[in-house]
Amino acid sequence: MTDTNEKPLYRLMKNQTDNTSIQLFRYLFVGSAAFIVDFISLYMFTDVLSVYYLISAGIAFILGLIANYVLSISWVFNKRTLNNVWSEFMVFAVIGLVGLGLNELLIYFFTEYADLYYLISKMFAAALILLWNFSARKLTLFR
Repeated sequence: MTDTNEKPLYRLMKNQTDNTSIQLFRYLFVGSAAFIVDFISLYMFTDVLSVYYLISAGIAFILGLIANYVLSISWVFNKRTLNNVWSEFMVFAVIGLVGLGLNELLIYFFTEYADLYYLISKMFAAALILLWNFSARKLTLFR
């Protein structure tokens, strides 16, 4: 079934692409999946296992980072700057660590000073960090 109406959707979802707009669209899905891993982990560590919310946020963020990396290299970005997977993951992780620092700072600020529930704080932080992560990774690793 190669209906002409399916071709744009197929290109959007399946074909490898260098188009930044399509990559950003895909990264929104990848970021959403990583956010779900991060968010559920944050809740589980904090509310179920009684881990302090900022420690939980760090652990959950790392789990989300791993999910983001696997999905990004397999679906979003097809051109890679580095040939060595470990070097690539290290740069990916350093960008993620900057994101983690921003995550901790924003969650702390929104929870302690804006008096928001920590999971609401996480949602605000995640939206801002998604933009940082995509831009930094696109410019450094996947040009």
